[in-house]
Amino acid sequence: MSEKRTGDSAVATYLAEHPKMTGVLFTTLLLLTQAQAVVAAHGSSTTGP
Repeated sequence: MSEKRTGDSAVATYLAEHPKMTGVLFTTLLLLTQAQAVVAAHGSSTTGP
């Protein structure tokens, strides 16, 4: 699995050699996407007296 293919990026090569990191990366991106909505909801302001 350590052979290099031409045209692959460094990230694609790393993920091909470490398949578990694909799941870690996916989970991290999923959590960040969900956290974005929470932060946006708490960032609203109320106008008035």
